[in-house]
Amino acid sequence: MKCTRCLLQLQGLRLLLCQSARTAAQPASPPQPSLLYNPQHQVRCFHGSPVCTKAQPFPQDFTNNDDKKNKSLVTHDDLFEQVAKQAKTKATFNKVMEVFLKRNIRRRGHVEFIYAALKKMPEYGVERDLVVYNKLLEVFPKEVFVPRNFIQRMFNHYPRQQECAVQLLEQMENYGIMPNIETKVLLLQIFGEKGHPMRKYQRIMYWFPKFKNLNPFPIPQQLPEDPVDLARLSLTRIANDLDAKVSVYQMPSTDITETGEQITLPHIVGVQSPSQMELLAKHNPSRPVFLEGPFPLWLKKKCVHYYILRADPIPPEEQVEEPYDPERCLDYPLQLDLDFDRDLGDMETFDVEDLDEGPVFAMCMTSQGDQATLNQWISGLQQTNPILGQVPTLFRLDPGPRELQAPADEESDHHHPPPETQREEPHPEEEPEVLVEEEPKRSQGMKQ
Repeated sequence: MKCTRCLLQLQGLRLLLCQSARTAAQPASPPQPSLLYNPQHQVRCFHGSPVCTKAQPFPQDFTNNDDKKNKSLVTHDDLFEQVAKQAKTKATFNKVMEVFLKRNIRRRGHVEFIYAALKKMPEYGVERDLVVYNKLLEVFPKEVFVPRNFIQRMFNHYPRQQECAVQLLEQMENYGIMPNIETKVLLLQIFGEKGHPMRKYQRIMYWFPKFKNLNPFPIPQQLPEDPVDLARLSLTRIANDLDAKVSVYQMPSTDITETGEQITLPHIVGVQSPSQMELLAKHNPSRPVFLEGPFPLWLKKKCVHYYILRADPIPPEEQVEEPYDPERCLDYPLQLDLDFDRDLGDMETFDVEDLDEGPVFAMCMTSQGDQATLNQWISGLQQTNPILGQVPTLFRLDPGPRELQAPADEESDHHHPPPETQREEPHPEEEPEVLVEEEPKRSQGMKQ
């Protein structure tokens, strides 16, 4: 206690001497109250850091938000736009990555750059290039995010970087790209063997080989750009017969009339199998056939439309069971007569819902789904199916996205009734008259 009192007394005397020296140096200033030592009053000294005088607080409204903007993806998007001003190709994309690596030696902001690169890959046409994905993985710093002990593995070491790498692998998975051994080595160097990106890599390598050759009818990686080749590919996939023949009835072309008008002729591609030709030859000429469509068909991200020529189901009273040939197919017999002993619990009849939708005689694809274009397809089918000159044809066309109706086509179709009237079934008395008048016109068009 005596020591503390002595210290307090010395501190009070020191303050008193400092105050007297200040008053002697400034005689014109007003008198300051003297500080006398009071044993009951403890004098406290406040220590302040010199940094407090430099960093003065500002209101939040006056703060500059440039730092927040620089951390966003906008700066990296601008980097892609600055480097690739002329053309967006794989070479320019690689150049952007090289510029980023030279600017930032410590790879600062590499996560935002990788996110921006993944977003820009479809624009540069490198979304299916495995080499580019491996170069993006090289942007990560090596041996920095590898966990050193089990506690770091347990608490998700560097979660933001691991999530970015998993997002890169998920984009590869969405585009159907299988990683290679270089991808595995990069992931081991960056995140280690127990990281989330490495587990994602193991799952991809387990499932991708299983699903790679699972589809018996694979679609080519690059779809043909030519509409005729695309129609051939689509109709071959739809036709359930290897003997089906694809015929091109009209190639796309552009003609100029005498008046100087430019007319674009659409392509017409059809498919028909020998079994469909047999069914059409046996069709009753008194019953009409229907041309229906368009029906959509998706090939990856591309949608095409096709039309079918079909008929109503044959009534039960007109159906004739043809005797089958047992030697027609020895590997897959069409009928089996096996006499098995039945138990009391076995059912004699089966409740199977069988719906007959009618036969389909042919299919086609065209860029214009109007009645005039489809009439050309029917005229082309008459060369291999002469019965179409005797069978009435009714159009059941729906307004599709690719159907184009030009004014010239409407004037040329003034001899034919409108589609709305054709959809309605005519009266029995008027049916022979209307349908007999249409067929000579088609035969005349074929002769011409």
